[in-house]
Parts: sequence; structure tokens; C-alpha cells
Amino acid sequence: MDDGAARWFLSREERGNPASDAHAGDENRSSWSEGNLVRPLIHGATYFARLHEELTGLRPGDRVWFTDWRGDADELLLPDGPTVGELLADTARRGVEVRGLVWRSHGERLRAPISGRSNERLGRKINDAGGEVLLDQRVRRFGSHHQKLFVIRRRDDASRDVAFVGGIDLCHSRRDDAAHGGDPQTLDMDPRYGKQPPWHDATLELRGPVVADVLAVFAERWNDPHPLDRRTPYRMLLQRLARMPRHPKPLPEAAPPPPPAGPHAVQLLRTYGHKRPPFPFAPEGERTIARAYTKAFGLARTLLYIEDQYLWSKTVARGIADALQRNPQLHVIVVVPRYPDSDGPLAGPPSRIGQIHAIRMLRRAAPDRFAAFDLENTAGIPIYVHAKICIADDVWMTCGSDNFNRRSWTTDSELTCAVLDTTPDDREPDEEGRSGERPRRLPRDLRLQLWAEHLGVDADDERLRDIAGGFALFTAAADALDRWHRDGERGPRPAGHLRHHTPEPVSRVQRIWAVPANRLVVDPDGRPRRLRGTRRF
Repeated sequence: MDDGAARWFLSREERGNPASDAHAGDENRSSWSEGNLVRPLIHGATYFARLHEELTGLRPGDRVWFTDWRGDADELLLPDGPTVGELLADTARRGVEVRGLVWRSHGERLRAPISGRSNERLGRKINDAGGEVLLDQRVRRFGSHHQKLFVIRRRDDASRDVAFVGGIDLCHSRRDDAAHGGDPQTLDMDPRYGKQPPWHDATLELRGPVVADVLAVFAERWNDPHPLDRRTPYRMLLQRLARMPRHPKPLPEAAPPPPPAGPHAVQLLRTYGHKRPPFPFAPEGERTIARAYTKAFGLARTLLYIEDQYLWSKTVARGIADALQRNPQLHVIVVVPRYPDSDGPLAGPPSRIGQIHAIRMLRRAAPDRFAAFDLENTAGIPIYVHAKICIADDVWMTCGSDNFNRRSWTTDSELTCAVLDTTPDDREPDEEGRSGERPRRLPRDLRLQLWAEHLGVDADDERLRDIAGGFALFTAAADALDRWHRDGERGPRPAGHLRHHTPEPVSRVQRIWAVPANRLVVDPDGRPRRLRGTRRF
């Protein structure tokens, strides 16, 4: 890879965490992996269909490893089945080694949690079929394991090995498609998202040497010698009732990485909270996600395009605001959900107050070059944006489990892929370079796909290629749809899904308790004490 391209990735020194510089003890591993083939999978239905295709083709002796924040055993992978639990259990019964780490949420026996009993039921179903799925609470207090990865390795053909890394959980509400009619199997959400909430999400399909790197991330967590759960009599009883192993079986020896598969370089970025007892592979925690974004904000010259579930942290917004002020050609487009998934009188204000502050800061920095949007389907129902995507200058892109908030950057366990197509996009040879780099095919194609869907136009529409022109298209499309609603929905509905995003306000009285609740509970700081209150990660 040439030096100009490489500068987008974190160097070993910039990663700043010697204990985790090398996965699985390999001190010579480079900062990124080259020779990979990366395919973005937009929408849960697309990902579930690919996962079904890969799992049904496995044979005895093949291996499957996965992590998840929430998994529902009865979630359908295809409209007519099978379910997640059925397919993984059947895979284990066929002689495939199936291992998983799913988060054990806090207090799942005391209330109806987001991801407590569902993970237990999924694990039990797979374990009863001969697999080994563990409920893992080795996290910072009040943090979570939020990584979502799948690794599939063939015993006889490494060239067919594949990994999936992104933001899509194996659970209810995720199986939606480009029509955004929602998943018939739903989770409880704010009622304004309707009975079948529309859902926008993304993950990456990875082939090549990076598959071994993803497996090494799994192995680090699996081999952590600390107890899977806090050792109290109550917790030990729950572990036994759930029929969950107390100690994981040793992983087999690592196989050589798969052969090169394509032109894409991938760097795995992670967050692990600083905790006691420490992660053996990250004794001070790890914050390479935060460091990579901070570096990318400084390099971006024309575009930062972000799709995110939250964007409710001043810590994150400050870096983007600085980039807008330094670079007069930079445009920033953010796509977020219209409402938090839980926007009641207690949960809503602490969530919204962080986003209000972040968006206000960005609009002050460059009111004519920053814009925030949300989405709705053609029936006027808001689309919940769960995707975690960033594209900088059509050169560098990310997709993973992290959100643009302090919790994801410092506290929860996260995994994100930074990707660079090592060959420039040669379809427009006379185009000026950006950030000292020519646009790259993969990030540009992903941006065009997403913009085309949101705008309701074709992906080869020439207007989408120009950054400033695309910014104007977003604004005009949202103006038109907002005006149509304001005028009583008279006449044909304008094309696209875009609406201007303005968070609902938080009253002065609500701010008294919402601000500390945001700082301490919703968006905590998991850095070591010496870094809190600073801009360093």
C-alpha cells in the first residue's frame, strides 16, 4: 500500500496500546490487513440471507464462532424460516463446531431487559445441540459487550472462509429491506415507529487474511481467564439454571490466515472499557475506534458522511466541529433516527439532551456545510437508523458496532472495520484528488448506494458524484418532503425518505436531572481517570 493511503490507518504508535497491538500474541502483526475482499451488506434481510447461505453449506469439521449483543432464537433468517436458533442448533448437530459469546445483561432475572433472557434462550438451544455458547459479563460495570461478529472457517478450503462484522444483531426487528416495511417480528420501541418499526442497518462481509484477525478478536475474549460472571451465589445459581458452561473449552490451534481475496485493506478497531480486573489483552482498556475517527476527522477535506444511531456526545461532535472550522470545503451529512428507540418521560430527556448539544455545536461551526437528517418510509413512518457507517472523502470508510457517542468510544466492547480500497476509482481519471488521495471505488460505491436509496434516485445519477451538489440534493429533498407534510400532504409525495432532523427540546426543569443522567448513565466515560475531561483517548 502506498504511503498516502496508509496514513488513513492508525500506526502502531497511534494505537497507543502495546498490550493489544498484536492479536493472539503475534508481535509482528501489521496495523492493517491487505489483500481482502469487502462487501457491504445493507439491510438486515440481505445479511440474514447471506448468513443462511453460508451456514447451510457447512460440513462436519467446519467451524463457526460468533459474538452478539442480543440474539433471539426464534428470529426468522428468511421469511419462511429457519430461525436463528434452529439453524445454529442444526449446524452444531451436523458436526460443525459452533461457539458463541453473547452479553449477559445486568439484572436480567429482575426485569424484562433488552437482551437478557433472549440471549439465555438462544445459548441454551445451541448448547443442547452440542454447541458452546457462553453468557459473558466480563465488562466494565454498567457497560455491555456490543460487538457483533461471525466467523466461518472451512476445514478443507480456506479460500471460502468468511467473516461478518457490523451493527446487525441476530434478533427481532432487524430483518428489514430497502422498502422499509419493517420486520414482522418486532421489539418494543417508541410507538411513533409503528407496530412494525422500519429499520435501516448494515454490516460487512469479509474475505481474505482479515478473517483470521476477526477470529483473533473472538479468541482474546474467549480465552480471558476471568470468570464469565460475577461470582455470587445468586449468579452461580443462574448460570446453572441456564445450563451454561462455567468455563469455556480451549479453542483449537489457530489455522493459517485465508489466502488473499481482493484489493481492500482492513484495520480492526476496538473499544474495551478500563476496568478491574482488567482485560488481559487490554489492561488499560482500548480506544482505537476513537483514535481512528479523530485522525480521520483531521484528514477529511471534502466530506464526512455519517449514519448513526445516536450522535449524542459533545466529545465526538467537537472533533467534527474542529474539522469543519479548519477546512472550508468540508461538508458533513449526518443521518440519525427521528426519535430515540425509548423516548419516554424518564429515558427520553437524557438521550435527547446529548444530541441537542452535539448538533448545536456542529451547526454553529458551519451552518451552511453541516446538515442532519432522519428518514421515513413512503407511508410516513419514521425509519429507525441503526447503521453505524462513516465515509470520509470517498477514500476511507468504517462499518461496525460502535456509535458516535462517548459510551461506544470508551466503555462498551465494540468492533469496527476501517476499510480502504487500495486502488483508486479509475472510472473518472481526470477527477481531482481529495485529501491527497483519489476517490476509491468501494467507499464511493457504498455512498452512492446509500444516497440513492435515501434520495429515491438511481445510484448512477451523475448528480450524486459531486459532494457539494449531493449536499444540496439532500437539503432540497428534505425541504420538499417537509413542505409536503406541512401543506397537508396534498399532491404526489416527493421522492425519497429524507426529513430535516431537529431533536425534540428538553425543558429547563428536565435539564436539571437529564444532564447528569446523560453523563453518568446514558453516555458514561470509560477512560482511565487521567484521561477523563480531556480530548485524549
